[in-house]
Amino acid sequence: MTELAKKRPEFRNINAFKDLTTYRMTPAAWVSILHRASGIIMFLLLPFIIWMFDTSLSSEISFARFTAAFNAGVGFVPGWFVKLAALAVIWAYLHHFMAGLRHLWMDTNHDAVTKAFGKSSALVTLVISIALTLVLGAKLFGLY
Repeated sequence: MTELAKKRPEFRNINAFKDLTTYRMTPAAWVSILHRASGIIMFLLLPFIIWMFDTSLSSEISFARFTAAFNAGVGFVPGWFVKLAALAVIWAYLHHFMAGLRHLWMDTNHDAVTKAFGKSSALVTLVISIALTLVLGAKLFGLY
């Protein structure tokens, strides 16, 4: 047994309060967890997505109501919250799409999948999804 193997802690019974706070997840683990979370967010916000689609395409009057929802709000929901919900949908879609492409690539190219590729592709997935979300979020909030 090497010296490094002796120093590493062995977790048999994980204490959620003590051990999980010190555990460092890999980028691939973050992408995997966020892939699941983005799918859940898209599922939960599906009524909002359908409302946006229907309201934006029904008529000119409903499109005016749709654009006003992002500025003045809808009922008791303020406009900034509608924009925040739309931004959550944007991030969820972009991350889920990019992570899905990553998973498809890894499924089709078994020989090319290594630990280094897993880390680099996870970082690329995170960077691209966050960068595109920031660009579209800036457009959504009127920064350009």
